[in-house]
Amino acid sequence: MFSKILIANRGEIALRVIRACRELGIRTVAVYSEVDRNSLHVRFADEAICIGQAKSANSYLNIPAIISAAEITDVDAIHPGYGFLAENFHFAEICESCQITFIGPSSQNIKLMGDKMAARVNMQKAGLPIVPGSTGAIKNKEDALKTAKRIGYPVIIKAAAGGGGKGMRICHNDISLISNLMIAQQEAESNFGNPDVYIEKYIEKPRHIEIQILADKYNHLVHLGERDCSIQRRHQKLLEESPSPVVDNKLRRRLGEIAVKGAKSVGYINAGTVEFLLDEASNFYFMEMNTRIQVEHPVTEMVTGIDLIKAQIRISAGERLNLHQDQVSLKGAAIECRINAEDYENNFMPSPGRIEVLNIPGGPGVRVDTHIYTGYEVSPYYDSLVAKVIAYAATRQEAIKIMRRALFEFTISPIKTTIPFHMKLLENPLFIKADVSTHLVQEMLKEEVLGAEY
Repeated sequence: MFSKILIANRGEIALRVIRACRELGIRTVAVYSEVDRNSLHVRFADEAICIGQAKSANSYLNIPAIISAAEITDVDAIHPGYGFLAENFHFAEICESCQITFIGPSSQNIKLMGDKMAARVNMQKAGLPIVPGSTGAIKNKEDALKTAKRIGYPVIIKAAAGGGGKGMRICHNDISLISNLMIAQQEAESNFGNPDVYIEKYIEKPRHIEIQILADKYNHLVHLGERDCSIQRRHQKLLEESPSPVVDNKLRRRLGEIAVKGAKSVGYINAGTVEFLLDEASNFYFMEMNTRIQVEHPVTEMVTGIDLIKAQIRISAGERLNLHQDQVSLKGAAIECRINAEDYENNFMPSPGRIEVLNIPGGPGVRVDTHIYTGYEVSPYYDSLVAKVIAYAATRQEAIKIMRRALFEFTISPIKTTIPFHMKLLENPLFIKADVSTHLVQEMLKEEVLGAEY
């Protein structure tokens, strides 16, 4: 087992890793930017090193500074968390060359699955169903029009190196396709340093279902069931739950087998998530694979009883995965609400600032993963996530009730948060009936605008 791990991240995920390490008897090193000097991950790590100024490019994305911190503190491994450098194959490659274990998949795994077009091709070869679309990067508008004609409208343009909903454009006809193509390419270049885009058939009203997998270095893989991540705004997840209310045991087994098959085909190691679109007829299609721990991993932990961060660390340390598929079962229901420092009533505008009043909910069935405290300054430089509230109960309906109670107790001021949005969502009849798709939030917000006009 490792003796010391550096966490190349910040916020709640850095704290999450520190807690897992402490329970495993592993010392930790926090890295931080100048504005994060008073953050909890700095306070609770065994050691801490400042790696640069506030902007991510000068700190949490500063590979030389992070590697220098790792060498100075003589760590065995680096845990990247999620976001920042978690899916940067170049960073993983540098860790490997410096004989520092990267807690995650290999650099080759990340490179292969990080290119969405290459991932589509590889998964299709492995026998996974994929959404009809282009076989490579779209070269020009003629290529785009030809592809759209072949698969039929509506279509969606996606960034080849994309993620987080950036570089996506939905098109319903030739005119919108041509006008959005250049915009999508520019967004892809700006966000990912790669202008390549591809086109897929746009599936109307799908659900977003993802399968959590674990794979050790001895070719042993298991899946831990599914998460339903259909509640999204602009392709950004807002609420996740496990199990999905529309996935039965037969479909769960099939999705899990397919996910494991895909991961095995590329020699995948460590924790990963295989993401699918599920249509209204329960047909599913491979979408992408995330080669890291997910923001929403707690809902899987709650229904399986498996600590995914500890599993990542143990796998990277060379331990065998002491878990077989028939030992995995989903018990109860878990829901996670992402609490962002955003003004929901003002088009989700960011709401940075100092937290003067804070009450974090608790009680039976409530877990809160957060890094905030009274007096904490929410920075405008980073992602607006300030907390994740997870409710767990024997049934989905009971979990919803617990979540409502928890959000009612959760007080953060004077900054604005998405708590009021989640309270409305949890009262929405379609959500309560689990009759949702990735369009539910958009439809909710549209109804509110129309209602305000009359």
